[in-house]
Amino acid sequence: MAALSVLSIAMLHPQAGLAAAADPGSEAVHESLYADFESAAKAYRDGVAQAAGGERRAGRRAADRAMDRMLDLAERCAATAGCESERLMARFDALLGAGTRVAGEGDDVGSAPVDADDADSPVVAAFPEAASTLNQLNGRDLREIIVQNEAVRAAMAEWLTHLRPQLINAHEQYQYLRFLMWPEYERAGLPEALLFAIMARESGGRVHAISPAGAAGLMQFMPATGRRFGLGWQDGFDTRFEPQLAARASVQYLNERFAQLGDDLELALAAYNGGEGRVGRLARELPGRGFWDPAVQARLPKETRDYVPYVLAAAWLFLHPDDYGLEFSTVNGAATVLALKAPASLNQLTICLGNGGTRYGFFRALRNLNPRWLPETTLPAGTELRVPAKVLPLYDAGCVDGERAERALALVNARRPDVAPAAVARGAPRAGGSRGSAATHTVRRGDTLSAIARRHGCSAQTVARANGLRSPYALRPGQRLSLDGCGG
Repeated sequence: MAALSVLSIAMLHPQAGLAAAADPGSEAVHESLYADFESAAKAYRDGVAQAAGGERRAGRRAADRAMDRMLDLAERCAATAGCESERLMARFDALLGAGTRVAGEGDDVGSAPVDADDADSPVVAAFPEAASTLNQLNGRDLREIIVQNEAVRAAMAEWLTHLRPQLINAHEQYQYLRFLMWPEYERAGLPEALLFAIMARESGGRVHAISPAGAAGLMQFMPATGRRFGLGWQDGFDTRFEPQLAARASVQYLNERFAQLGDDLELALAAYNGGEGRVGRLARELPGRGFWDPAVQARLPKETRDYVPYVLAAAWLFLHPDDYGLEFSTVNGAATVLALKAPASLNQLTICLGNGGTRYGFFRALRNLNPRWLPETTLPAGTELRVPAKVLPLYDAGCVDGERAERALALVNARRPDVAPAAVARGAPRAGGSRGSAATHTVRRGDTLSAIARRHGCSAQTVARANGLRSPYALRPGQRLSLDGCGG
């Protein structure tokens, strides 16, 4: 799970809050922190403008120093009683979201979404000299970069034993998504193996993966970090679930970290998982020491110490499967557009299409290629869907009319009883509420809409309608959901 929050409050510097030691809750201390932060924010904008004006090296150095200063001040605020750290976090997000794209000081500082047709990396556009260092990875065999130490070998052993099914399935799903994601990495000069490895570890190739902490999508962006790179709610849809935009944002994030960390791949991956603030401080305080240095390892959380070897091992296996007897499925990743000839849901299509020569059928591919639609939503005739090219003849043969199409429709229309017979006989109230009142459910970490619906004997659509939720239904811990229409 990538913990890509910009300012992780759990990652406080040991010296955080020293400036406020005399009177941590005083208004004067708070105002001083806010003023210092605004001063650093202006320095950041000035640095970006300087880079855009032609003084690229000096501008980037100034912007990097200002970014570090803002991080330090926000963390000191978080450690100071009464200081509004959320205010500084929001300001930081907005500045960096604009800073990677601005052409000069006069530009807006909002975080407008990245245009889906813009092929260039905003980071390279702002700091063109970064392209020369990023391109050093282009075309290189990662055997020149990946350290074959005990940690990487141990992670490789896990991928090849109990995690082998996850790795193979992630590779299969990646082939369906490759035409959307790989061009974003290719343009930035980043290896395809790196893209696959991050995706395999983060989401296993599931577009709608959501972590308990709130990271979402194939590349598992936290909301605040996603906003920095143009990901977020647009027209009722969270674009963290859009494969192409998630890959682009991943490139932009890695580009930032390469610029910050001297093109160190392991440290960039550590920041992807453990937070850029923590890793940036380690790089400043322990200059010249890489990820594997014991002093660096001692100050990283266990999850990050494990995450980096897992990603490196997955990248290595992507490049050298034959060396380990690893057989990835061969999938025709060509995609096309299918215009529905009759109303259908993705679930219904999955049933009537059959396996089509695949191991598991097309459910995951249909979901990944069409992230805006819930699988149980009936889509009207004429709706255009992205589908694997081999689906077209299967659709015409089994999904438009005939016995298989009728069976698929009957199956998706089947509904469990709203109330269990035993509960009716006892006159029991509905789960979570008193007799005659609608039940509710309080969302806990790890809950998904589908799991909640199954637990209470109804469909995800029923819960969504009862609460006015829109696809793809990201939930937050503590949220109360009405279960009106569900069973016991």
